[in-house]
Formats: sequence, C-alpha cells, structure tokens
Amino acid sequence: MRRVLVVLVAVMAMPIAPALATELDELLERTRSAEYSAEQFISCETPDGVQDAFVEISQSGGDIRIASNANDVEVSAGAGLWTLSRPDGAVTDAAVDSARTLEDELYDVDDGEQVIFLGRSAQSYQLERDGILRAELVIDDQTGALVQAVTFTGDGDVYCTRRFVSIDASAPVGTDKQPVESVAVDQVAESMLPAEVEGFVRLDHYEDADGFSFAYYSDGFFSFALFETPSMVELPGANEVEFESGVYRRAFDAGQASYVWPTDDGGMALIGDLPPDLHESVLAAMPEPQGDGFLRRWWRALFG
Repeated sequence: MRRVLVVLVAVMAMPIAPALATELDELLERTRSAEYSAEQFISCETPDGVQDAFVEISQSGGDIRIASNANDVEVSAGAGLWTLSRPDGAVTDAAVDSARTLEDELYDVDDGEQVIFLGRSAQSYQLERDGILRAELVIDDQTGALVQAVTFTGDGDVYCTRRFVSIDASAPVGTDKQPVESVAVDQVAESMLPAEVEGFVRLDHYEDADGFSFAYYSDGFFSFALFETPSMVELPGANEVEFESGVYRRAFDAGQASYVWPTDDGGMALIGDLPPDLHESVLAAMPEPQGDGFLRRWWRALFG
C-alpha cells in the first residue's frame, strides 16, 4: 500500500480568521495586519521532551513568510492560503475559506499592563477559557506584532513560549513566489467528521479528486487541521502513544503536535497547536485507529 509522508514545520500560530465580532478577534486581526521582519525563538515543553526552534518571520500586506532552522522548510500564508516549500524543491499549497462561523466566544480577554519588550512599548493580555488561563500575549504598540505568546496546559503549566528576539518595524521587502500548480478541491457537503469537539468548531472541510480530505477546526485561538488520505500516513521520528480510543503515532515540533493513525479507508493525520491536555478528547471524537492498534485493544479486552 502506498504511504503518504507527512512533512511538518514548526511555525507561529497563524489561525484563519473565524467570524468573531469580539475583542479576541479584533486583537488577532490587529496582529495579522502588522508589517515587520523578525527573528523568533520557540520552545515547547511536550510530553515527549523539550522542542526548540529558531524562525525568521516576514509579514506584509496580510501575507506571512516563515523559515525555520528545524528542517529547512519555508511556509508562507495569507488570506486563507498557505504554501509550504521544502529543500527538495517540492511545493505544496492549500486554501481555507471558512464556510462557518464561531457563534460563541470561548475566551475572556484581560488587559494586562504596559510593558517594555525589546526596548519597545507593548501591551500584555491574558486569555482565559472556562476560567482557565490558556495564553499570555504581548503585542507591540507601534506595529501590532505579536512579539510574545505563552500558552498553558489545563494544569497551568507552560506549554509553548514564542518570543521575538529581534524586530524590524519597517515593512519587509516582498519576495517573488514561484508559480504553484493549483489542485482543485471541493467543499464536502455532508461531512462525517464531528461539527464540534471540545469547543473546536469545524470551519470547513475539503476533498480533492484523489480522495485526500482536509478539515480545519478552531476554538477562536488554538486550531488544528485533520487530513484523511486514501493511503497510510507516515510520520518520521514519531513515538507510539496509546489512548482509550486507540494507538497513534505522535511527534512534536516547536509549536505544534502531529498524530497519525491507520483507518479502514487509508490513514488520518491531525496537526495543531492545541495544548496536550486536549489531545486525547479531540482524537477520541475522530474515526478510531484500525489495524494493529485495534487488534491489540481487542486482545486485551478478551484476555487482559
């Protein structure tokens, strides 16, 4: 059976803007409109160990480009379009144009205080969901750039810290993009995936002619993408992890987690920036792993 190789890159959170006429949405929209060049350090305390990365960011006109030292992959995004370029010259692109909106605001935003970050005036904010602190943000006053973001697990432990180590407030010079061959995709009219799970709303679901399916979920701040493929999915360097719903292969990069698992129809992959304490319940709502993991659980149920 043909296997799909998942190529991942550690990037700063770039949520596709859901329709939220709220303070949080206005805050994130301001950061997406900022123009700057910067260097950013990312460090995440994951269940599989610490993951670090150093990235270069360039944002202008709503487009953002990110280059990481973790695996020499470059990502550019803007207006719902993302493009991933790899060292071998391969280019992948996709677009998300949300057909749904988030009707309920899950996050309470608490204005913190004026701070000095990299010698510049900035404003801090705290984001709480269900009474739990989930993120602390620092936004540069002049540019609107998100110069620091710290995210937390449900127990209050730091999950990821993203902070600029330098910033150039002048608008970056754009770089010509190589032409990318587009792949036609259609919105899935009746998705079998859950419409909502743990506060994450399925904003859109696409499928191409070859049977590759892509769904995008967001809770207004964190987000994840779910891929369904007609063949098995490989995740280099992954560890095996077992939850109540089955056995998965998992890998963490600085800023995101990835899970892959086999299904009756091929394979699935979940990639997102949501904190680890939400992973198990989100995966449990998706199609369960099949194959060896399923057989192991069946054997234990019969013989202990």
